[in-house]
Amino acid sequence: MRIGILGLGRIGAFHAETLSELDAVDSLVVADPFADAAKAAAERFGAEVADSPEALLSAGVDGLVVAAATDAHPALIRAGVEAGVPVFCEKPVARTMAEGVRVLAAVRGSGVPIQIGYNRRFDAGFTAARAAVRAGELGTLHTVRSTTLDPAPPPAAYVAASGGIFRDCSVHDFDVIRWVTGREVTEVYAAGGNRGADYIAAAGDADTVGAVLTLDDGTLAVVSNSRHNGRGYDVRMELHGFRDSIAVGLDDQLPLRSVEPGVSFPAGTPHDFFMDRFAAAYRAELTAFTEVVAGTRPSPCTIEDALEAGWIAEACTLSLREHRPVSLAEVREG
Repeated sequence: MRIGILGLGRIGAFHAETLSELDAVDSLVVADPFADAAKAAAERFGAEVADSPEALLSAGVDGLVVAAATDAHPALIRAGVEAGVPVFCEKPVARTMAEGVRVLAAVRGSGVPIQIGYNRRFDAGFTAARAAVRAGELGTLHTVRSTTLDPAPPPAAYVAASGGIFRDCSVHDFDVIRWVTGREVTEVYAAGGNRGADYIAAAGDADTVGAVLTLDDGTLAVVSNSRHNGRGYDVRMELHGFRDSIAVGLDDQLPLRSVEPGVSFPAGTPHDFFMDRFAAAYRAELTAFTEVVAGTRPSPCTIEDALEAGWIAEACTLSLREHRPVSLAEVREG
């Protein structure tokens, strides 16, 4: 099949490399506002260059990968749907929930599949955890812990436009909690602080946050995030039930050092970048998209799924700002 890619920045170029290696993909068409980025991708991966999204969609593509800046996501998703081309779009659907809801309303009922990029759904550990929960191996869940700790903060310009740590970073934890447990979040309580880069506080954001999520069956999920984790990129999940407990991310590249006598775990080089930690998951995610394009599977992460994670982020952002519990019903109605 022939896949179009809009946006050739860091993640777009990474997706181009991954797609170029998939057996199901015969050719790529790429476009980027910066001509040099498109040219570099074309030379590296043997792709055809289009000079605009419209030209790319007219080039006979079977599927569209949107890796452009967030502000462009709504229009590009709609353009793909209007052209009848299945769309893969990196999260978020839109910068604001209101705009995301409008995108959903515009494409609902179109029959064109849309997949939103939440790569943890394709990680082997998270997939195994979901299977264990769904099979009842843990018994009734009572506690979930989900962690994303970045080794260093993103640039100031990125932070200023990100919408905040809950919308940009924690949202991955929110999505995978929903996906693994099969439950919905009803209420959140969030706290945060700033002990690192001054520009994060200047942007009205926190560099380290925690949130307690109450799920609809009474399970408590504790989420921890930071922009500063000197030992590396730390993504983990724990699930505790009345029968058993399991963990995702406890491998030899875990960026956590044990000080127990005689303990040598973890023994490997710590993960230091999300593309390293989730390289296999990204490949599985785009392989799934080729199956969506081929019509052999439904979207594994819909716009509706992405918006649900977004509502949790909205609730946590409000909770942090107002120092109080916030229900999901409140932000949906607000």
